[in-house]
Amino acid sequence: MSIIMLGVDQVNIKIREFEVEDIEQLIEIWNEVVGEGIAFPQIEMLDYKSGLKFFSEQSFTGVAFDRDTNNILGLYILHPNNIGRCGHIANASYGVKSGLRGHHVGEMLVLDSLRVAKELSFKLLEFNAVVRTNQGALHLYEKLGFKQLGIIPGGFLMKNGHYEDIVPHYIEL
Repeated sequence: MSIIMLGVDQVNIKIREFEVEDIEQLIEIWNEVVGEGIAFPQIEMLDYKSGLKFFSEQSFTGVAFDRDTNNILGLYILHPNNIGRCGHIANASYGVKSGLRGHHVGEMLVLDSLRVAKELSFKLLEFNAVVRTNQGALHLYEKLGFKQLGIIPGGFLMKNGHYEDIVPHYIEL
């Protein structure tokens, strides 16, 4: 469990594996990020049925929640980046409620995903599509020791129709 300061209010945040009762809140956060069209590669929104299937099929879906209110503040999904001989490399995606971004919830999610990835015997964690304009994520990954793999020019279609560069990263576990 970690305690962080959000403005003047102290919030007790804990991260745990998702439960079926969390699905509506997870879908709300996921769809918010998808709808913004500047981070996740997905275009389609999740509904209850597709959301339950999606989050259940991951190797691990983690949720950051406020212990006082039980409200979910953020989430991550963790799964193999590939199959077979490359199945030891994990991939993850993170989503934080828009009003809480910049308050270290994402950092807590990334750190927990590193721990869980190790427990699941992954050897590396790789991010394929970090959008160049996502400065918060890029700064966090650098701070945590991820290595940049290069730049893929125009690899991400932004919601406004512009193609933005993506900056893949990885870290050894």
